[in-house]
Amino acid sequence: MTSSYLQPYVFIALLAGTALVMAVLPLMLARLVAPRKPGPSKRAAYECGMEPSGDSWIPFRIEYYVYALLFVVFDVEIAFMLPWALIWRGMGLIALVEMGLFILILAIGLAYAWRKGVLEWK
Repeated sequence: MTSSYLQPYVFIALLAGTALVMAVLPLMLARLVAPRKPGPSKRAAYECGMEPSGDSWIPFRIEYYVYALLFVVFDVEIAFMLPWALIWRGMGLIALVEMGLFILILAIGLAYAWRKGVLEWK
């Protein structure tokens, strides 16, 4: 009785152990086998094959971050809408109302950002 109870847990432990070994073993082998020849060319920053110039820390304007946040918001919207669009007919009218509310909330956010002038490039 005890062995049949523990069997799924043994399988999970075996699977977790295998995953751990598969993750750690290549790292350990690379540390043991990889050649160690550090030099100035290996320590230099790589920029598309060109020699790096200037400081690597440059401040970005806040508009870039706002555009990135707006992109993420609408990207998440699409990630929710695609599965919904595939099955909405089977879910009935309530699903249509809920998605309409979801789109309305995002449209209000877009209208607010537009009204505040966030979308205008200066």
